[in-house]
Amino acid sequence: MATMNFSVPDDIKDAFNKTFAGKNKSAIVAELMKRAVDEEKQRKRQARAIDRLVERRESKRPVSMDAFRAARDSLRK
Repeated sequence: MATMNFSVPDDIKDAFNKTFAGKNKSAIVAELMKRAVDEEKQRKRQARAIDRLVERRESKRPVSMDAFRAARDSLRK
């Protein structure tokens, strides 16, 4: 297992220690880091998906509201 050292503001350190007193702080920090990694991966996937949608939108002709409604209505039948 690896060891990491971080500097954090004293107030955050104190709040963390108070909140998680008597708990395995290494396990808590590892879980928080895992969540941060997962959230960042999800954020990047979402950004890529949005970029792909924007690219597709730029290459397509606009559709009139009437044409949109007609297509929607035909799919509902």
